[in-house]
Amino acid sequence: MPEIEPIITDEEFETAIPSLAEDEELEEPLESIAEFERRIAAEQAQAELAEGQEAPLGESALADGDAVESIGDAPIRDAELVAPLPPLDEFEVAPVEFAEAETDEEAVEIAYGVTINGLEEADADAESDLRAMFDDLSALEDGDGEAANVAQVAARLTEDSALIQRILAAEGWYEARTTTRIDRSEDVTGQPLTAVIDVVPGARYTFSDIVIDAPPVEPENLIRDNLALQVGEPIVAARVQGAEARVAVELPQNGYPFAEIGQRDILLDQETQDGVYTLPIDTGPRSRFGGIRTTGDLAFDAEHVEVLSRFERGELYDSRMVDDLRQALVATGLFNTVSVVPERTGEEAGDGTEYATILVEQEAGPPRTLAASAGYGTGQGFRLEGSWTHANLFPPEGALIGRAVIGTQEQGASATFRRSNAGRRDRTFQASLEALRADYDAYEAFTGRLSALVSYDSTSIWQKPFTYAYGAQIIATNEQDFDLVQNELVRRTFFIGGLTGQVGIDRTDSLLDATEGFRVTALIEPEGSLQDGFSPYVRARIDGSAYFSATDAITLAGRVRVGTIQGIDRFDLAPSRRFYAGGGGSVRGFGFQQLGPRVIYPDPDFEFDPEEPDEVADLIYRPLGGRSLNEAAAEVRYRFGNFGLVGFLDAGQVYESTRPDFSDLRFGAGIGGRYYTNFGPLRFDVAMPLDKREGESSFAVYVSIGQAF
Repeated sequence: MPEIEPIITDEEFETAIPSLAEDEELEEPLESIAEFERRIAAEQAQAELAEGQEAPLGESALADGDAVESIGDAPIRDAELVAPLPPLDEFEVAPVEFAEAETDEEAVEIAYGVTINGLEEADADAESDLRAMFDDLSALEDGDGEAANVAQVAARLTEDSALIQRILAAEGWYEARTTTRIDRSEDVTGQPLTAVIDVVPGARYTFSDIVIDAPPVEPENLIRDNLALQVGEPIVAARVQGAEARVAVELPQNGYPFAEIGQRDILLDQETQDGVYTLPIDTGPRSRFGGIRTTGDLAFDAEHVEVLSRFERGELYDSRMVDDLRQALVATGLFNTVSVVPERTGEEAGDGTEYATILVEQEAGPPRTLAASAGYGTGQGFRLEGSWTHANLFPPEGALIGRAVIGTQEQGASATFRRSNAGRRDRTFQASLEALRADYDAYEAFTGRLSALVSYDSTSIWQKPFTYAYGAQIIATNEQDFDLVQNELVRRTFFIGGLTGQVGIDRTDSLLDATEGFRVTALIEPEGSLQDGFSPYVRARIDGSAYFSATDAITLAGRVRVGTIQGIDRFDLAPSRRFYAGGGGSVRGFGFQQLGPRVIYPDPDFEFDPEEPDEVADLIYRPLGGRSLNEAAAEVRYRFGNFGLVGFLDAGQVYESTRPDFSDLRFGAGIGGRYYTNFGPLRFDVAMPLDKREGESSFAVYVSIGQAF
């Protein structure tokens, strides 16, 4: 860089600027603010006044401006400024007074109407109701024809104009144009304003090509066959989303658990009014079921999860089986949360596939529950039942259940061990010990029972076409019966041992509310009296029902039941093991167990009153039960929304003989209401006997969950 000649030399600078070091005042400490103020005041007092200038006021004259006083004024101080603030609860606020009094008049609103021009042609071509879609989402329609002012109407009009364009674009009209205006009416009696939207839909775009960007799959047309879009069809957003959703479902159901649907691209051509649709898909590897792995706070291990699964290792992956396993886990009631997801392993499974591990993440819930239920039935009275359950006391799914029943005609307690999903899904083993007192019109019994039962039943998530049950029981019971020979009540003790076998076929569409199909159940119970040797006999019963939907709202239903007891006389059979009919699950219109042979006798507890010589004992109508029965029922069920009405006719009878002869049938008719819930219909039936006989009730009421059959 070239040298620059200085403006002045350093010597000249030092000479012109005195040295600060020579100033002694700079070394002195700074004076305080108070000293500074006193020094300035003294200097001002000694200063000479300029021509026309008044002398400054002293401190004593500041209050009233009087410069010459014998006693100076006090310094200016406002005591309120230094006073403490009052507490909030003592603070008083003076109300504000307005220049004009307030009124209770409501804000004035203006009325308006809505008119849409030009939408009719597009609405006729679209599969959806465009005007209905607009009415559901419209800000103008939501305002119910009233607004605070014209500006609010204009804002709603602008919003709805954009709404119509979005609706049309979703149906393939991508170049729709709208204009808006507000018309004023001369008719003061009607709506003074009309919000008008003029619509020009333009051309409707269609698919010119459909491109699937995905690796090869098996079968090769799996994706294309399930992507329900065709060249030449209008580009409808809902249809596109539905087609993509179907592909996203079908791929995991056909061996591709890790498939991911990418972001679609639709390239529109304004000249040809069509578009090229491209859908990228990452299918992931084609997979087969591998092992099961479980983590978290476990309710049971992976081995028991495998019992619940309905797939085997090596089977092609199907997401429906995974969903079914998830539902089965939830149905155990042992989890707060549980998830079931596939995991990639990279392990080859042959045929270009690999194994996918099923990961079950568990969070066990509280195993103990308390439950209670209450009910009432004509002939059965009130009944209150409570239970305590530890659902996983003996893992896996080994439950201990304690029950107690208190009712007008039943009292008892029981303890049950139940193993759910015992070695097989939905197979249950249970062993029970119970003590029960029952006091019905037909008999009074004190019963102890020890039983064991293995059953394979349908559940709410898996309705099975074939079910079965088998078991054994030992019964000791002391029961009151009417001896026709002695013509009096007698009490006898019975010891009974027996086996149980049941099979069922179910071809209906629902467990609790069937509308199509049929069911057949056969029960056989070989039993024997253990008193004075072994006296065998057999109890057998067959139940069948059928359902037919006459229309979407009307279902016709029918039921039959036939039963027989072979190998024993009625009097030698414990009253509780005989057949009875009547009641909500039998022949409605009659009391519980009221049909069949019966005996009539005066009340033995009647006490004669000498003062009432004409008074007679009440008659008791005691059912005796029988060794055979037949029942039938027909219903017409009409459903509207979540409600329904049912008309029904029931028939049945119990016979002393071992074979039902279908004579002397008794009929009951009635009407019922239904309320349909997600777990089945709630039932309320009222029925009356036809050809009512002495001792029978005029009507009966039944309340329960589920259809009568």
